[in-house]
Amino acid sequence: MERKKQPKFLRRSSDRYSKLGIRRKKKQKWRKPTGRHNKMREKRRGYRAVVSIGYGTGRKENKIIIMNIKDLEKIKENQKVIVGKIGRKNKIEIAKAAKEKKIRIENLNIDKFLKNLEKKSDENISKRITVEEAKKITEKEKENKKS
Repeated sequence: MERKKQPKFLRRSSDRYSKLGIRRKKKQKWRKPTGRHNKMREKRRGYRAVVSIGYGTGRKENKIIIMNIKDLEKIKENQKVIVGKIGRKNKIEIAKAAKEKKIRIENLNIDKFLKNLEKKSDENISKRITVEEAKKITEKEKENKKS
């Protein structure tokens, strides 16, 4: 079943005044039309659409928000979840646990996320220098300053 396109619900006279939103998106806010002779309130033909119950959309299925590993342990296999606003360390742990349990995370591509982590860790390891190399570099710098 295809959903009809909803009209843009704008307040009355918003096309006349800039303070009500003409060419100013942030000012375009819905206000219920009131007034004794208001044609929009009466839902007359030729006037803008008024917000009403008939324009509602279907509710989305409830998705569980994961904030830590304990939340992930409660979820069954092949269930859809969303990762909340958490730090990188927790996100890594959750991604690994979800991959093992075969849980699908809506707002995180697990394979891509873990692959990027491996790539970054490899780069960091290659950039790191050993303690011995660091000592050699400092000794050379000291010699260059003396001469």
